[in-house]
Amino acid sequence: MKFTKTYPLSEIATIIDCKYVGDASFPVQGMNEIHVVTAGDIVFVDHPKYYDKALESAATIVLINKEVDCPDGKALLISDDPFRDFNKLTQYFAPFSAFAKAESNPPIIGEGTIVQPNAFLGNDVVVGKNCIIHSNVSINDRCILGDNVIIHSGTVLGADAFYYKRRPEGYDKLLSNGRVVIDDHVEIGSLCTIDRGVSGDTTIGYGSKIDNQVHIGHDTVLGKHVLVASQTGISGCVVIEDEVKIWGQVGIRSDIRLGKGCEIMAQSGVSKDVQPGDVLFGSPASNAKVKFRELAAIRMLPNFIKNK
Repeated sequence: MKFTKTYPLSEIATIIDCKYVGDASFPVQGMNEIHVVTAGDIVFVDHPKYYDKALESAATIVLINKEVDCPDGKALLISDDPFRDFNKLTQYFAPFSAFAKAESNPPIIGEGTIVQPNAFLGNDVVVGKNCIIHSNVSINDRCILGDNVIIHSGTVLGADAFYYKRRPEGYDKLLSNGRVVIDDHVEIGSLCTIDRGVSGDTTIGYGSKIDNQVHIGHDTVLGKHVLVASQTGISGCVVIEDEVKIWGQVGIRSDIRLGKGCEIMAQSGVSKDVQPGDVLFGSPASNAKVKFRELAAIRMLPNFIKNK
């Protein structure tokens, strides 16, 4: 998330009541998760295992729970609970606003677009030209749809990320302030759920087609002309390159990349990066031809035992 203006470091520190290391006027322009940060962003880190990754990231302001040496050209915000204070900043800069309030910003709907009865479009939603939004679709705040998009009944765009921190008293939710961005000529089936980014965008690329009952997690990026079949679950922060085919009941873990033109066969579980053009099957997924030979060999085992 980028702020509407640049803030000095000292003002950000005042909002969350913490110390800072760096020039009081050091520029702060936004806040983001580590995989999407750019210069001017705040990133938070609360575990020593990830200190170096955060300090060496593109972010120039690090919200951290220990005072460490500050890299050149960066600043620190020292907090006893960075997770909590990242949420405070989200509430400050992107507070939840009920759509029924007088100050709500109505959606912008392009020429030729049809919105069927009982569809919900939240604050600051933008829908392009010649789209069809079927009944009982929910498009939550700040989502953006391009032209010639079709969304079938019961689908939810822009639900919160599934992102929690374990506390002694239970789970603490990391607040979401990102968006869902749908490119032109995308079709999304019924009863799909596409979560907003925590602080960036969940993106569905040009010409991609998504079947019914598919879940796509926060900050995941689908490229152009991707096909996703029914009952597939895609975790957060996954990058799916152009022309990938994912068949039914596939599960994909977070923070991996599926290379251009690869194919994941039905009921596969993908736990690591997939190279461009590869065809995978099984759980854990591996080369489909090798997996089929393994299954054929297993089917022969009863004969070997019988003849022993």
